[in-house]
Amino acid sequence: MELLDPVLRGEEPTGANSDMRRTAIAGIRGDHPLYPVGEMLHFPDGSTAALGVAAGRAVLAADLSASEGWIAVDQPRARAVLDYGIHSLISAPLQARGVVLGSVDFWRKDKGPFEPEELSVAEELAARAGVAIDNARRFTREHTMAVTLQRSLLPRSLPTHSALEVAHRYLPAQPGVGGDWYDIIPLPGARVALVVGDVVGHGLHAAATMGRLRTAVHNFSALDLSPDELLAHLDALVSRLDAEGDSDVEISGATCLYAIYDPVTGRCTLSRAGHPGPALVLPDGTVTYPEISGSPPLGINEGLPVETTDLVLPEGSRLVLFTDGLVERRSRDIDAGLEVLRATLARPGDLGPEATCQSVLNALLTDRPTDDVALLVARTRLMDPSRVADWDVPGDPTAVSRIRAEAARVLNGWGLADATYTTELIVSELVTNAIRYGSPPIKLRLLHDDDTLICEVADGSSTAPHVRQAAFTDEGGRGLFIIARLAHRWGTRYTARGKVIWAEQSLGTEVPHDTLNGEALLDQWTDEEW
Repeated sequence: MELLDPVLRGEEPTGANSDMRRTAIAGIRGDHPLYPVGEMLHFPDGSTAALGVAAGRAVLAADLSASEGWIAVDQPRARAVLDYGIHSLISAPLQARGVVLGSVDFWRKDKGPFEPEELSVAEELAARAGVAIDNARRFTREHTMAVTLQRSLLPRSLPTHSALEVAHRYLPAQPGVGGDWYDIIPLPGARVALVVGDVVGHGLHAAATMGRLRTAVHNFSALDLSPDELLAHLDALVSRLDAEGDSDVEISGATCLYAIYDPVTGRCTLSRAGHPGPALVLPDGTVTYPEISGSPPLGINEGLPVETTDLVLPEGSRLVLFTDGLVERRSRDIDAGLEVLRATLARPGDLGPEATCQSVLNALLTDRPTDDVALLVARTRLMDPSRVADWDVPGDPTAVSRIRAEAARVLNGWGLADATYTTELIVSELVTNAIRYGSPPIKLRLLHDDDTLICEVADGSSTAPHVRQAAFTDEGGRGLFIIARLAHRWGTRYTARGKVIWAEQSLGTEVPHDTLNGEALLDQWTDEEW
């Protein structure tokens, strides 16, 4: 049997090339001289196979020794076939939906030549085989599309981050592509978000749904929401998508675990919606499953509150996030799987995230998984306290110059004298506006994280600032515009007791002094609407 190359790839044949690749041969001893499996065959006009494809029906060559068209294809091989004793051939096209997929040849060696009445039998066999091959081709195409979609939606590589050392694994289930995903999302203030999610089901719908939820998590993370707020928004999104009825299959059943780790305090804040909680491996090797407050899966929460859990992680702790496919099997309940995971993580030795991932997979997945598996292992780091400076700011505008001078002194101690000018501008603007428009307590914090300098000003007010487009004659209203020009990026995040305005500088791209009219800005602190 021979098939067109596009069919083997799951594609629709275009008819641009009639060459076929031999894909199967059976019924003849292994010493036969016929073309082997995998050989690309060319059938010129007049050959038996070409005549069958052109006519759309089986063609009989009762006496191969007298078939000039067949012999002309490959004379040396034709002679070897005849010498082997093969003397008769029926070639029938493999078709489905009027499209030629390939060709099937029936050879005869020891019996008498094929008779014309046997053509109908060959055509019937070829017709049944053509339908089966076309079904397999379409399944292959859909599976390939789903795999391609899923791979494009999953992160190709995770960002490196000073707060964590991370390793990850993803194993699709044997039946097909699923909807498990994982992510690491850098957040302002040197923090990082860890995400693991699971969409029930397999195939294109699960992969597409996974992509939609992963994109939504990225967008919500850009708003710097707390884990409980983010999952509440994600739940509302899933409910809305289900209510719109744009799919025959509901999304309900998706789960998610979202965690934010702060390397300054070592605090990790987690929320989960129908998802298994993480395993925690402390530096001394102790393994626990922290009690993480949970809510129902996404889309069926019905407005119930999503709670958060705070953990303080010592430096060197390993946080292991996973989907249920890792620990739950048909032959093993989830409690047994969790116990195997605990025993694996408790093995002696200071394993890094990569070694931990491999050790876990070796212990829990002895054969091909029947459900998708996503695994994320993160080893925590703490920021050097000497690279953190903070101040309590009094509500007196005259204190701004003192705070600015102390910030400059800290930067000189960090060896960042080149960033002093820009940082003084940012500190003065943010602190001044916090005093004028915010509420106590007011705090200033500077963080030196690798090649990034972060300035944060917190106050007790929840009123959000926004950039104004000040007119040329306005004396104020340009404060945040200045911040936006000086900083690599800036933004606002809300806390339980107010907000934090932050600005990040990339230390390799310092702004020239004359970019914004130089030193005059140090003496003109503009009013800003908050």
